[in-house]
Amino acid sequence: MPRDHDDYSGSARPRGGRTTRRFDDDEPRFLKRHRHATAAAFDTNADTDVPDVGDRWSSWDQAVHGPEPYPDWLVTELAATDTELGVLKTGKEADVHLVRRAVPATDRSCLLAAKRYREPEHRLFHRDAGYLEGRRVRRSRENRAMAGRTAFGRQMIAGQWAAAEFAALSRLWELGRDLGSVAVPYPVQLNGTELMLEFVGDPVQGEAAPRLAQLRPDPVPLRRLWDQLVDALVVLARAGLAHGDLSPYNLLVHGERLVLIDLPQVVDVVANPSGREFLARDVRVVAAWFAARGLPGELVDPDVLTGQLLREAGVG
Repeated sequence: MPRDHDDYSGSARPRGGRTTRRFDDDEPRFLKRHRHATAAAFDTNADTDVPDVGDRWSSWDQAVHGPEPYPDWLVTELAATDTELGVLKTGKEADVHLVRRAVPATDRSCLLAAKRYREPEHRLFHRDAGYLEGRRVRRSRENRAMAGRTAFGRQMIAGQWAAAEFAALSRLWELGRDLGSVAVPYPVQLNGTELMLEFVGDPVQGEAAPRLAQLRPDPVPLRRLWDQLVDALVVLARAGLAHGDLSPYNLLVHGERLVLIDLPQVVDVVANPSGREFLARDVRVVAAWFAARGLPGELVDPDVLTGQLLREAGVG
C-alpha cells in the first residue's frame, strides 16, 4: 500500500522524541532558518529585481489564482514580497516551505505553504500509473513521454500532479464554502509546479495544525471527527472524486475542524478504471484508525460506507 504524503503538517519549531509513524514514510524536515535552494527555481525575479525587504516580489501576478472571492486574509497587492521562513516538510515528490507574503511598511501579511515539486531527476513518481488513469492528455507525443518516463514525460507528470491538486482544492473549497461539509486549505495560486496554499495552523507561532494521527480524542470529539469525515467523503463522492491516498496523516485537526490535505493523487471514481478500489482503500484505512480508537464497528463498517459512497458517485 503506497504512502507518500507531501503535507505541511509540521511545526515551526523542532520537537524531540519523534518516532517512525505507520503510514508515513516521508522524511520530515522542520523549519530550517535559511533560504532553501529550490526557492531560487521558483523566483522569476531573482536575477533582475530584488526588493529591499523580502526574498523576492510576490508571484501573485504571474500565477493562476484560486476561487473568488478571495479570502480577506490573503495578500494580493502587487507591492507585496515573499520571504522564505524555512522548510516545513519534505517528501519523495515535493517539498513544502513556509512563506510569509507581506506588503512592506504595512501590517498586511499572511503565511502560506508553498508546495514545490522537485526537478525531474530528483522525483520518485513510483506510484503514479494507477492514479493517472483517466487523466490522459490529448497529444500522443506527451502520452508516450509520460509512459516512457522520459525527462519531458516526468515534467508532464509533475504538471499533472500540481494541476490536479489545484483543481481539486479549488473545487472542494467552493463546495465547502457553499455546503459547509468539507474543509480544505484555500488554494492561493498555481505557478508551474508550485502550489501556494493557505497555511492551516497558528499564524503567529507558525505552527501547523496537528495531523489526526497525532491525536487521541475522547469519545465525543472522536465521533464528531468521524461524522465530519463521512460528510466530506460524501461531498467528494457526489463530485465523482476519491481522495486516493487517504489516511490519518493527511487529515489535519484545526480547532475542532477536520481539514483534508495532500490531494495531488485525487481520483476520478468514474473515469479511472481503479476508481472504486481507490475509494474502498481510502475508507478501509480511515475506518480502521477510528475503530482502533474506540468507535463501534457497526458505525465505522468500511463495506457499508464504501457502498454508500459509490452510490453517491453514481457507480454503486
